[in-house]
Amino acid sequence: MAANGKQLDTAIDIVTPENIAFRHRVAGPFRRLPAYAIDFVIRAIAVGIAMLVLTTAFGVVGLVEAGYGVGLALAFVLEWFYGGLFETFWNGQTPGKRLMGIRVVAIDGQPIAGWQAVLRNFLRVADAQPLYFFQAGLLTAMMNDRFQRLGDLAAGTMVVVEERHWLRGMVHFAEAEVSRLAVAVPPGFRVSRTLGLALAAYVERRPMFSWARRIEIARHLAEPLRQQFGLPANTDPDLLLCGLYQRNFLATSPADGGNGTGAVVAQAVVDADDPLAWLGEISAVGAGRR
Repeated sequence: MAANGKQLDTAIDIVTPENIAFRHRVAGPFRRLPAYAIDFVIRAIAVGIAMLVLTTAFGVVGLVEAGYGVGLALAFVLEWFYGGLFETFWNGQTPGKRLMGIRVVAIDGQPIAGWQAVLRNFLRVADAQPLYFFQAGLLTAMMNDRFQRLGDLAAGTMVVVEERHWLRGMVHFAEAEVSRLAVAVPPGFRVSRTLGLALAAYVERRPMFSWARRIEIARHLAEPLRQQFGLPANTDPDLLLCGLYQRNFLATSPADGGNGTGAVVAQAVVDADDPLAWLGEISAVGAGRR
């Protein structure tokens, strides 16, 4: 959140019982609608093929109506259980959601439970009203910062953008201030693995953020570090984290002023399941919780 309490984008904070804050980017209607359309087309194709096969097979013995009835039963099952079953066994995703890079999770950030998947999909019929144009669901989603439709509110779920991104290597900076701040880091300061992971994830992702978002994220960690390093109050928190990254990742030997952990930490980030999740560690580290 911004200092004035207003969201700058669709990212939300989730605080775990251990007081560690993680961020998720919620998926809006323009990302969820194509996923729904993909799933609708998949269901329609499946029903069409099933109808053709069943009516042909039953028609051989003169029971075309029976084949048609079985096809209608299959269509009913797909309509009501397609989303619930996929989201249960595919960890919150349907084929459409997977293609669009989104996932259903519980509001506390945990994986979705089976009953939640079934309930939110059963209540889709309420979201689709009136006339199956989804005005109810869209209006409800617009009234909360997690874009939850009626089914999501009832099941305690939300749809988030799945952040799958692998760090591509060491990041270099064009800003001259970064090098100055790197030199200003006390020689005896050592970066822990947790702090190193947070720095690596932040620096890799910062080009994707606006200037306001960079300041918002970086200040939680940069402010206590600024005080610890004795730097001026007007030090840019974003550039300070970049300077600390340069000092410890690009200068990886003690002779260069680093602590020799850059390559190890970088590899740890590359091996992480979700590097962006380490951005959530910034708040925790900055508050001295880890």
